[in-house]
Amino acid sequence: MTRFIEPLGLLTGPAAFHALREGYALPLQGGDIAFAFVRLIEDGQDLGVGPIREVPEDWHDALHAIAERAAPFAGLPSDRPLVMGVVNVTPDSFSDGGRHFDAQRAIAAGHAMLEAGADILDIGGESTRPGAVAVDAEEELARVLPVLRELAKAAPVSIDTRRAATMEAALEAGAEIVNDVSALRHDPAALTLVARSQVPVILMHMPGDDPATMQGLATYGDVALEVAGFLRDRIATCEALGIARGRIAIDPGIGFGKTMAHNLALIDRLPLLAALGCRVVLGASRKRFIGTLSGVEEAGARVPGSIAAALAGAARGASVLRVHDVAETVQALAVWRACAAGRPPD
Repeated sequence: MTRFIEPLGLLTGPAAFHALREGYALPLQGGDIAFAFVRLIEDGQDLGVGPIREVPEDWHDALHAIAERAAPFAGLPSDRPLVMGVVNVTPDSFSDGGRHFDAQRAIAAGHAMLEAGADILDIGGESTRPGAVAVDAEEELARVLPVLRELAKAAPVSIDTRRAATMEAALEAGAEIVNDVSALRHDPAALTLVARSQVPVILMHMPGDDPATMQGLATYGDVALEVAGFLRDRIATCEALGIARGRIAIDPGIGFGKTMAHNLALIDRLPLLAALGCRVVLGASRKRFIGTLSGVEEAGARVPGSIAAALAGAARGASVLRVHDVAETVQALAVWRACAAGRPPD
């Protein structure tokens, strides 16, 4: 029997405070967002929506587990959404057209993101846009290691790769987090490497394990439920090898084998993923669906739409926002948090 609880009726600020005090709501992952209703799903069947007070007793343990504060991911703050700055050391990135392919430019861009308020930097040397051509590990390492070594001196750095050899070399060079778009499936050695290294990992959903073919696999019944099921299975696989849940974050893989409708459904239903008990990473920045919705063709001009997607994710429980435009996102989050709380920050 497979069960999911989807938190609904989200509340923030004074409304959340009063609902929590009166017992009409529970905190999502122990944070500032509360939920007053849930959808119960068993073996793929929607059992209906109701208030938390009417949840059957045999669901109570799972319900209250959702209210427990998730462990701080990678030792980073857990009282606010974190901002992860993207540093693509590639000649063919969809988002910046290879502007940071030069190592010195990439290093400078990373420092600028940190000055603008980034909490983490995510460094990648292989484009994973739809239809991208793979590079070998030797080329990938040549691109990322000079950048990673420098930026790891200044902030927590994650290595965005599918290859165990790249992961291992990056960890030796100072990376503190592994971010794998294949959820440790592409390279058979990656899972054991992460387990052995005791390093935090981000598991992302992608149909198949190859960005070159993923869009041809964008077929789902209930996309949110299928992504949640995939990620729950990957969490279980990691835990079986000794990777504690507190070292795992999950990413729905916006744009990775997804249509615009799939992307919007996943953002709307992020609380379903948060209910799995791991921190949720959202990477919607500058992606094609934002351009489609806004009528903006150039990826670099999609900043306002990217901020809107980031705030929508934060309002639904995303713990880490993976973005290209750090300063703008940090500013927007500060204002959004104050408005949601109904008061200035402490």
